[in-house]
Amino acid sequence: MSNITKALRRGLSSGLPTVLAILAALILGGVIMVVLGYNPGEAYGELLRGAFVGAFNFGSTLERFTPLLLTGLAFTVSATAGVFNVGVEGQLYLGAFAATWVGLFVKGVPPFIHITLAILFAMVVGALWGAIPGALRAYYNANEICTTIMLNYVAILFTSYLVNRPFSGGTGAPETKTIASSAFLPWIMPPSRANIGLFIAIAAMIITYWIIHRTSFGYEIRAVGQNTSFSEYVGIKPKRTVLMAMMLSGAIAGLAGSIEILGINRRFVDSFSPGYGFDGIVVAALSGNNITVLPIFSFFLAVLKSGAAAMERFTGVPKELLGTIEAIFIILTASKVAFEIRRRRADEPIAGAGKPGEKGREAEVTVN
Repeated sequence: MSNITKALRRGLSSGLPTVLAILAALILGGVIMVVLGYNPGEAYGELLRGAFVGAFNFGSTLERFTPLLLTGLAFTVSATAGVFNVGVEGQLYLGAFAATWVGLFVKGVPPFIHITLAILFAMVVGALWGAIPGALRAYYNANEICTTIMLNYVAILFTSYLVNRPFSGGTGAPETKTIASSAFLPWIMPPSRANIGLFIAIAAMIITYWIIHRTSFGYEIRAVGQNTSFSEYVGIKPKRTVLMAMMLSGAIAGLAGSIEILGINRRFVDSFSPGYGFDGIVVAALSGNNITVLPIFSFFLAVLKSGAAAMERFTGVPKELLGTIEAIFIILTASKVAFEIRRRRADEPIAGAGKPGEKGREAEVTVN
């Protein structure tokens, strides 16, 4: 059986519980609607119409799906190495501003080169910002959750200063001037703002999966994430690996920010993100940091966010109720993960209690 077939089978087996969790959350959400006096069938109908019917509606869903997929992917990469990059939001902001800078000040180049330069610069800036907490964690054992949260504030407030002061567009609004048209990512489903950034995000997911599961660097990331001591024993350098994983995570977050600028806003707008970095953490956590099922959770959350306004407008069901459905979904998924962890621990022998020569077996890392 080929490796591709194995990957597909693993993805399907992981995705089925996800689909069941989604259905259960929707059913429980419907029960809540009935208790509150709403018609769940009508509400979900308007939700689906608002998310899928028409080019604008479906395009808006894809528009939200793209950053959720990338920010979830960014967190997944770092978590695979055993570190938690809560600074995805800040890296997204700095990457977005880096892309804006290239869009504003690089002129006279073909669109392909202009777009490529903007995306690469955004990824470099995101990677460098991710390297700061990565280095602090690797070489000084600083808690990466604390440092990334603090750096989020630095990044967001710094870009806010830039857009309100030296890079203000002069319109009175907290935004820059419009970037050059040669840096625009073409829209694929007008009048929505869904753009070719969707395909860039999918390509990034495929490339990241290949890196994590088919390269020696990816093996090192997984080994360090599963057992740091064992990975160091076999010759892997955990500190360098943690730093590189955080840089890769930051680069993906920077990519997400660049797509928001080049394809959606086409200028930097203060507080442009509705929290995509934090939503991506939720998506990654719910997927169990499994890249193959990450798109399912990302798309589900995008559908909820895209169809919420239509549901509220036509049925009166407050869109905040969808937050309740999302919370139920999180609880169900977390319960499933907790049950699997408990079952796995019950099945595993106590470390060191096996036969001679078997000590350390729990540290083995699956290559494929």
